Amino acid sequence: MRLARPRWSGTLAVKAAVFITVMCCALAALLGVLVHVSVTHQTVGEARDLALSRLEDATTAFEAGDTLGFGAEVDPPGLPTALRRLAVAGERGTMVAEHRGRPTMWAAGPADGERALAVAVDYRQSARTIEALDNAILWSSVLAIGATLLVGAFAVTRVTRRLHATARVARRISAGDLDARVDDPRTKDPTRPQDEVAVVAVALDSMASSLQGKLLSEQRFTADVAHELRTPLTGLHAAAELLPPGRPTELVRDRVAALRTLTEDLLEISRLDTGRERLELDTESLEAVVRRVVRAAAGSPGATPGVGTSTGAGTGTGTSAGTDTEVKVVRDALVETDRRRLERVLGNLVANARLHGRAPVVLTVNGPVVTVRDHGDGYPEYLTAHGPQRFRTEGGAKGHGLGLTIAAGQAEVLGARLTFANAPDGGAVATLTLPHTPPAGAGPRAGTTSSTGDGLPDGAA
Repeated sequence: MRLARPRWSGTLAVKAAVFITVMCCALAALLGVLVHVSVTHQTVGEARDLALSRLEDATTAFEAGDTLGFGAEVDPPGLPTALRRLAVAGERGTMVAEHRGRPTMWAAGPADGERALAVAVDYRQSARTIEALDNAILWSSVLAIGATLLVGAFAVTRVTRRLHATARVARRISAGDLDARVDDPRTKDPTRPQDEVAVVAVALDSMASSLQGKLLSEQRFTADVAHELRTPLTGLHAAAELLPPGRPTELVRDRVAALRTLTEDLLEISRLDTGRERLELDTESLEAVVRRVVRAAAGSPGATPGVGTSTGAGTGTGTSAGTDTEVKVVRDALVETDRRRLERVLGNLVANARLHGRAPVVLTVNGPVVTVRDHGDGYPEYLTAHGPQRFRTEGGAKGHGLGLTIAAGQAEVLGARLTFANAPDGGAVATLTLPHTPPAGAGPRAGTTSSTGDGLPDGAA
């Protein structure tokens, strides 16, 4: 079983800290080894030279028959065996070994062929010097690594903090806050050298400003066009009402109504683009809102009258032959929302399902979640991947691509989440998830299904 690494382990600060630690440890180890070897070699050399000098004096005294000096003996009991064999063989040598519980530097040479003449020099001071040096190297390395880590962490944290600030601004821009800017202080002073983080911050601020300018120009153009069209359309509508009855008059009135709907949609989109919409919140039963939307669709001009009703149990699966629109209630919920905007969202989803899909259109209420499904060919790939886009429809379909755009904008105003997908067995599925207030003193209602004739409210995609 492979364990997942913590998310923080992949951050730049952790990687920099690990790199600095490894490099400091490697450098401290290298310098420590070099100093240890150099000082040890020097200390051992001095002790060896002293021992060999005393051995030389002891050998001269032994050959002259004089008394041996202090520390010199023939075949002393503590002489290391390897050094004794070397001396008996006629060679001279030195060795550090424990003697009487203390480190001793031995120097030995031949005496009379079968014995060894040896000199013992106290090595405790030299050993303490090397041990003190090793401790000094260890603690100085630890302090140096700690100080380097602190300085490195401070420097890296300053960089990563600026990077995180830049990333937060980028996310705010992606979420639609085009006023967000990094405003890195380093970019304000042209005399200061600009590092890579400052360059990225400047590029992001420039991109946001350019994007905001283009979007504002587009919004102003849309609002201006809609406002300019509204006045002549009002007069055109009044003139169309004065035309004598007949098929040409019906065609003119129908086109004028469609043009008025398009103009109103453009105005609504321009209001949504400004981000200044105000909610009028009230507690609503989601089931009641959905049924009102379906009844309004059935009563809109050109709608097919209701052709039947049905009821089911459990999850409400019963239907009647010929039914075009169904409402299935798995579990009702009370939601704190703006009813007008919610009805606008659901009405546009139903209209889009009727216009571009195939019957039956099924609205399912399951707590704070409402799904609108048709049984047509499904949403185009671009819509499920990127969401609705104004004035874009797939393959010569009717509409202007504004209905779903308005639905998505109003859902955002409501604080709801609207997603688009295709059912595995065919058909488009729009899912609206609302924040909700649980019903007080009432249990969930389930197993209710109804159907009605459908219509096309304004704003179809």
